[in-house]
Amino acid sequence: MESFDLIIIGAGPGGYEAAAEAASHGLKTALIESRELGGTCLNRGCIPTKTILHTADLYAEIKAQGDAIGLTGSEGAGFDMTKIQERKEEVLAQLRDGIAAMMKADKVAVYTGHGVIADKNHVKVVSADGTEVIECKNILIATGSVPSVPPIPGADLPGVMNSDDLLSNKKPLKSLIIIGGGVIGMEFASIYCSLGCKVTVVEALNRILANMDKEISQNLKMIAKKKDVDIHTSAMVSKIEQGGEGLICRYTEKDKECEVSAEAILVAVGRRAYTEGLFDDETSADVKAMAMERGKITVDGSFQTSVPGIYAIGDVIGGIQLAHAATAEGRRAVAAIGGFTPTVDMSAVPGCVYTSPEIGSIGITADEAKEQGMSVITRKYPMSANGKSVLSMQERGFIKIVADADSHKVLGAQMMCARATDMISQFSQAIVSGLTLEDMAKTIYPHPTFSEGIGEAVK
Repeated sequence: MESFDLIIIGAGPGGYEAAAEAASHGLKTALIESRELGGTCLNRGCIPTKTILHTADLYAEIKAQGDAIGLTGSEGAGFDMTKIQERKEEVLAQLRDGIAAMMKADKVAVYTGHGVIADKNHVKVVSADGTEVIECKNILIATGSVPSVPPIPGADLPGVMNSDDLLSNKKPLKSLIIIGGGVIGMEFASIYCSLGCKVTVVEALNRILANMDKEISQNLKMIAKKKDVDIHTSAMVSKIEQGGEGLICRYTEKDKECEVSAEAILVAVGRRAYTEGLFDDETSADVKAMAMERGKITVDGSFQTSVPGIYAIGDVIGGIQLAHAATAEGRRAVAAIGGFTPTVDMSAVPGCVYTSPEIGSIGITADEAKEQGMSVITRKYPMSANGKSVLSMQERGFIKIVADADSHKVLGAQMMCARATDMISQFSQAIVSGLTLEDMAKTIYPHPTFSEGIGEAVK
């Protein structure tokens, strides 16, 4: 029986990065994955979404601004969904190959199959070729999440899709209803409205992107309206049925019964922890009794579960469902397993939304600070005054910074502008390093760049 210091179940960003970290510290490591290397993020989430978004944004920009910037033939521009999908698959294959090469270089043993925990020192790898048992000192669960499906009558009708389904769609859509105005829903709204599809968003809460700064929600709603995206908030879906353009979504908004029809419906109401098949009838009693809460595995500050020697990270434990958060958690868990000092600070985890314009957020908002009784100051800069934004014809946007009123230490930032997802890391670094507005203002920002907006905001 093969024996390891650490067995990791799940090869998403949390799992494969933890494997690399463990191997770099001399831990003999195995990685088990039932599907493709890279997990949801690479194969059914972040990367394919952003690959398609890149094409959609270019197409929309050419159609909307081509004539204005001197490009001819922009009115006749078109797109091919089959080729868009082919390009997406090329990107995924290239990145999967990169992960496989990294695991090989780090001497991580990769097993293809479903990982089933037998006890805290043994894991079964179940595949079409049979079952193999491998031994270990520690186990790290990184099985991620899957799309949630609410109990809406008609949600199983043909044409009703989750994010996995829509990411593989090769058919151009004339109309799309999106149930859910969170990050996933609004990114797909951005993709499909850019491709000329009539998009309707139905959100149960009182605003889209409800967990982000109110001004971001309001601005995005206004920009989406300009792009003919119809957004309904405080709207509860009651039923989906066939009819109209293909499917009818019935919902209640302001105590009024409403309906909208479209070719397809995307259900994007979030994701749930994936633990199916992690245990079986032969799993030891102590492992089966592992503490969970509402389907999510419970962990302590070191990401250890209630079973000593078994750890869990990423979407399967709930919390912030972000690839980079799972990676950081994996590294912290490996540090606890190996007994060395963690190299990553998890006090500030940036959030990114790849709409147009992009959104980046870190730390607390001014409203959250007020609710907590904190004394803060804010700095805000409108990106309509930024040279790079003007010359590249960007949508309205802003950079907002929240800082402690006395020390001026940066506590949070919210950005809605081009390249916000690239620039938010400057504020992540500022928070982790305890920088003040004055510290950030010492930096020379090159001209003309979007990042000049940060320099203006901190002043």
